[in-house]
This record gives sequence, structure tokens and C-alpha cells, in this order.
Amino acid sequence: MTDHDVIVLGGGPGGYIAAERLGHAGKNVLLVEAASLGGTCLNVGCIPTKTLLGAAKTYDHARHGAQFGVKVDGAHIDWPALQKWKDKVVSTLVGGVAATEKKAGVTVVHGHGTFDGPGKVTVDGTTHTATHVILATGSVPVMPPIPGAKDNPLVIDSTGALSLPEIPERLAVIGGGVIGVEFASLYSMLGTQVTVIEMLPEIVPFADDDVAAQLRKALKDVTFKLGCRVTSIDGGKVNWTTADGAEESVEADYVLMAVGRRPAVDGWGAENTGLEYSGRGVVVDDRMRTNLPNVWAIGDVTGRSLLAHAAYRMGEVAAANILDPEAHRRGEVMRWHTVPWAVYTAPECAGIGLTEAAARKAGRDIITASVPGYMSGRFVAENGLQAPGLAKLILDAETRQVLGIHVLGSYAAEMIWGASAVLETELDLTDLRQLVFPHPTVSELIREAAWAAKA
Repeated sequence: MTDHDVIVLGGGPGGYIAAERLGHAGKNVLLVEAASLGGTCLNVGCIPTKTLLGAAKTYDHARHGAQFGVKVDGAHIDWPALQKWKDKVVSTLVGGVAATEKKAGVTVVHGHGTFDGPGKVTVDGTTHTATHVILATGSVPVMPPIPGAKDNPLVIDSTGALSLPEIPERLAVIGGGVIGVEFASLYSMLGTQVTVIEMLPEIVPFADDDVAAQLRKALKDVTFKLGCRVTSIDGGKVNWTTADGAEESVEADYVLMAVGRRPAVDGWGAENTGLEYSGRGVVVDDRMRTNLPNVWAIGDVTGRSLLAHAAYRMGEVAAANILDPEAHRRGEVMRWHTVPWAVYTAPECAGIGLTEAAARKAGRDIITASVPGYMSGRFVAENGLQAPGLAKLILDAETRQVLGIHVLGSYAAEMIWGASAVLETELDLTDLRQLVFPHPTVSELIREAAWAAKA
């Protein structure tokens, strides 16, 4: 007889949502977490970064409000007070997760858990058994072997960038993906001289080219060095080689290593159990099943989509299929192409589905349609005529099915869920044109793009 119905190894977004769903369904669930509930996202990722970004945007609005008839004298950032607010937000939400798990009847154990094979997890020397095990061990920052980076106190990761002792005068960011550009946006709004060094020819490589290019131009206080390979770090000095072979460098107070994250597949027993995995993550199917019986994997550790909201859905899919082996027939599977993404810079950008480049690379015959931000009355009222913004659609040329929706501008992250519904339900252009959008809203840009499509 087993101790539990389900053991969840990892209390991040995927793990705690799976435990909650199973607990409410009457299952005996053990949730194992080595640190604080909420994982990277809640403690040192999504939530603290958005707290700091929210304050930075408020400060930026105060400094540049004259064009809207709002003049603020003496606006400044109280960095210690902002850090306290960030910590309060995090601690409050961590407490909320704990309360939710308790309400669902989930038993939470704090300690280092190791997976010993199907049905077995050991936590600090104590072995627990269950019918099902869900692996939700998350991800860790990638630290490339750049000469001079290791043991350099001026080289920080995203966790370190959240709690600097003071706002730096100069910040070098290695990596122009989501983490890099969000911190670049944050600190540039606070007055820091920010330089981003990116190896690829454009920032945010998964974004549509038009969105990425406009976002980069919108971050006008950030210096971008694209197509550059970092060769070494000397204290706070970053050296790189440009695409044409030139040697360049920049001096900074801190160097943020933001080249991405990788699945955390080490240190919890994956190598000793016959589990199928690689450096790219634990292998799963669309029901989140691994190759081992009654062993499931969700969230960043799968390497499929390193996003908190993707982890939520993976947790729900795993829970649904544990509760009912036929749940997949009701659609309880992961549809990877309908997972949206969002970048919380100023301005925001978000998207879902195929980009124009990805569609053409796949050989799809497509139609694209794009409209600028000033096509929305609310966008103009709140941002002005010159503010960067756009909405872009990718459509199948024959069926006119919507394949992708991409947005740059205010509220982009808040409206992209609607685009997710469009792709989930496989709407075509006619369907999209028939939807009623509230007026005035920035979301009307999607409707404007639909009517701009030549189809």
C-alpha cells in the first residue's frame, strides 16, 4: 500500500497547480519543495521582475508626463523602499500558495527530494511512496564558460539583478532574449546606461521580426550590439567580436548573464532510474507522460516551453490524465502551438502561433496583415501618435485560418489570451472579423489587422 496517491517533486507553478487540482479532486497528494513554494517564477523570476518593472514604468510615466498635461517635479526612485515592496509582494503571494495548497488538502514537505523510480521519492532520507509521481524540478540559469566569468563578483544572474545594493550607473547584459531585454528595459528606465550584447542578428529571437525590430528601436535608451560574440570578461569589462571581426568592449558596474535557462535535470535522481531525458529536458508526450509507468513530467524540466503559464497548463493536463485515463479524448492534452508568450518591457510585446519567418520556413503559403498602434483610439490617447505599436496577423492563404497573432504596445500581455482562444478554436479570418471588441481598447488593433488583410 502506498503512502500517497500522487507525489509532486517541485513546488513551482506547474507543481503547485497540479497538486492543487489533484487535492481538490480528493487525491492524497504530497508536494515536495526544497526552497519556497512558487519556484523560480514567484520567488526570483516573473513576480519580482514585474514588481520592479511596474515601479520603473510609474517613474518613467512621471518623468515624461508633460505631453499629457501632467508635470511632476522631483520624481525619484527610493531603491530600498522598492526592494521592500518587491519582497512584500513575493512573500504575500508565497503565503497565498501555501494557503491554497492547505485548502486543497495537499501535504507540503520542505526538503531536498530525489526520484528513486516509479512510485518512490526520498526527501532528506525519508522515503515516500505513491501510485503516481509528477516531476516538476524546473530550470536553472545558463552560465556559459566565458573566460573571466566564473567566480567574478561583478558577473550576476537574473536572481542577483533583482537585489542589487543600489541602482548601477552602468550595466552590461549578455543576451538579448526575454530576461535580457526585460532587465535592460527596467534599468534603463531607472537611469542606468545599459548595453546589451547579443550573438544573434536580432533580439527576442522567437518574436516576429517586425515586433522584435520595433521593440529594439523603442528601447531607445539601451545600446544594442547585435551579431556579437562575447570573448572574455575582465572584472566589469566585457569584450566581444563583432560580425565583421572587429574587437569591442564596454565597462560596466555589473555584468548580467542572461543567455537563457536550461531544464534542471541534475541532482534529483534522473540518471539512476531509466528515465528518458537529455540536456534538453525530460521526454514527455502530449499527456505529460514519461517513458516510465505512472511517472509524469511538467514545466521547465521538460524543455518544451520554459514559461510559467505553460507549466500551469502542463500541470493541469497531467492532473486530468491521472484522474481519468480517458481525459485526452476530451482534449486534455498539451497543444504546444497555442502557448502564448509575453515580454514585459516598455512597451510590452506578446505573441502566439507562427511568426512570418517560421511560416515561410515551413513552406506555408501565407497572408500577412499589420497595422500600427495609432489605429487604436485608446492607444493614441494614452501613448501619443509617435509611440511604437503594432498588431500583426499570419493567415493561411488558402483556408484563411489564423496561424499567428503578434502585438507590440501597451496591454499586449493582457490581450494575448484572446489570441490564444482564436488559435485554440481554429478561427479563420471571417470568424475573427465577426468578433466584437470593446471600444475604445488597444485590443481593437487585432480587429483592425483582420480587416486590413487582403483576403
